[in-house]
Amino acid sequence: MAAPSQTTATTPHRILLPADHRALAPSVVRLPVRAHGNRASLSVSAAAAAPAASTAAPSAPANGVVAGKPTVLVAEKLGAAGLELLREFANVDCSYGLSPEELRAKIPLCDALIVRSGTKVGRDVFEASAGRLRVVGRAGVGIDNVDLAAATEHGCLVVNAPTANTVAAAEHGIALLTAMSRNIAQADASLKAGKWQRNKYVGVSLVGKTLAILGFGKVGSEVARRAKGLGMHVIAHDPYASADRARAIGVELVSMEEAMTTADFISLHMPLTPATNKMLNDETFAKMKKGVRIINVARGGVIDEDALVRALDSGIVAQAALDVFTKEPPAPDNKLVLHENVTVTPHLGASTVEAQEGVAIEIAEAVIGALKGELAASAVNAPMVPAEVLSELAPYVVLAEKLGRLAVQLVAGGGGIKSVKVTYASARAPDDLDTRLLRAMITKGLIEPISSVFVNLVNADFTAKQRGVRITEERILLDGSPEIPIDYVQVQIAHVESKFPSAISETGEITVEGKVKDGIPHLTKVGAFQVDVSLEGSLILCRQVDQPGMIGSVGSVLGEENVNVSFMSVGRIAPRKHAVMAIGVDEEPCKGTLTKIGEIPAIEEFVFLKL
Repeated sequence: MAAPSQTTATTPHRILLPADHRALAPSVVRLPVRAHGNRASLSVSAAAAAPAASTAAPSAPANGVVAGKPTVLVAEKLGAAGLELLREFANVDCSYGLSPEELRAKIPLCDALIVRSGTKVGRDVFEASAGRLRVVGRAGVGIDNVDLAAATEHGCLVVNAPTANTVAAAEHGIALLTAMSRNIAQADASLKAGKWQRNKYVGVSLVGKTLAILGFGKVGSEVARRAKGLGMHVIAHDPYASADRARAIGVELVSMEEAMTTADFISLHMPLTPATNKMLNDETFAKMKKGVRIINVARGGVIDEDALVRALDSGIVAQAALDVFTKEPPAPDNKLVLHENVTVTPHLGASTVEAQEGVAIEIAEAVIGALKGELAASAVNAPMVPAEVLSELAPYVVLAEKLGRLAVQLVAGGGGIKSVKVTYASARAPDDLDTRLLRAMITKGLIEPISSVFVNLVNADFTAKQRGVRITEERILLDGSPEIPIDYVQVQIAHVESKFPSAISETGEITVEGKVKDGIPHLTKVGAFQVDVSLEGSLILCRQVDQPGMIGSVGSVLGEENVNVSFMSVGRIAPRKHAVMAIGVDEEPCKGTLTKIGEIPAIEEFVFLKL
């Protein structure tokens, strides 16, 4: 084995397009992840990073249309400054309030589409565009209303405007915090109803109270600055928060458990992901300090609304102030909206004149850049790389993302991830293996589960750097056939604690390693333990005393609860010592099932991981 070579990726890469990139025609390559089963195919556009806009004039041009310019359909209200920028470059059609049928009828004549949150851009829209639509711009952060998979399959770039409304959202969070603490909305309604109820609406002071911020990104950190100015003690939980940035603001980073149990006020600023869906529920409310107050200007789905009503009725939660809801607009008889201890606003977080203009300019610039064929950090759908590279690396792309997801779920504590090393073992020369896509997918797996950012080849390095995550790459040159691009991939996270201590290697890092077998990604190493389990469905890792009957004991518990085991592998250091059992399961076990596994006498530690 030759000595390893090392490269460091700590700054964004500049991706150069060919001089004639605007002449490139988009193509779509469908790469099956598996040759059998019900798994969806991995579909990625293989043209230039942002296919050039069609310059063909619409078949029935409207007045003012300039031949040779791309056409941009603005389907929801956009600030004047953004429209002015667009009109300098393109023909702009402002058609608000289109029905789905009307949108499908217009879209074949358009090179770009700009929407907010009220227009659904589904697969039917991309199919109706007949390949002409080149970019969809979402004037805001969330892209829940855009079908990213369909956009990618049809060679359409999706961009958003993630920064312009940061201050507005933070200010609204503070407005709700102060209005709730002093019963402003309720007292206003009471006085306007002819009542004078000074004794009923006695509030609580903010000075000296503890505010826990869950999600210490752009908005969360701006809320923290303002809350510090109000004399509050501010703590935060975010696995990716920079400790230096937190210290500079005067914020203490803590674990989720500490944030939940010590806060007088909790302000939510995380995205809605599978990991954060209904994160505040009966179980988490039960851990909170009695009389806690909740503020949410993030996403409605992060709170189980029925559980919040129960917590309010029981007095665990004294008050809540909400700008967002699971279903918007909420039903007229929504118990949470009508609750006397809840202050509500109709999703006004970004609704300031300044924020609306900022979003308009940001999205206009992103759309214009995309139509010119430029790459933007705000691109949110799949990377676009040569078809031959995608074809060869397709199974390793899946492996890379799943190793990243596995590794981040093994991290414990509130200190955050700062240093990640990725090692590729290959018989190929360094200049014959492009690892940008694999590094991007590992970054995606590490960051996406608890972030609103959609990571891809365009923005992976930028996103990692922005969050203070230093990713280095090491190449181990093997003897063997260069026909196989990679023998194995290893991901190591340094300077962190682990929920599963056996995942810590002898050198002190959380370590996971995997390889592709018959086109399917496999986990082959956890910490110092060798295993072999397919990375499908979900995974249970157990460390146990190496003794007879352990596989049967765990399998029996899963069988009794109707949890199907897809793969099982046991790795041990020496017979009759300790072993790690990796169990692939098709369904997510309930908490009771996991508790039963943990109660097996020989099980020393275990963890459940979603893949």
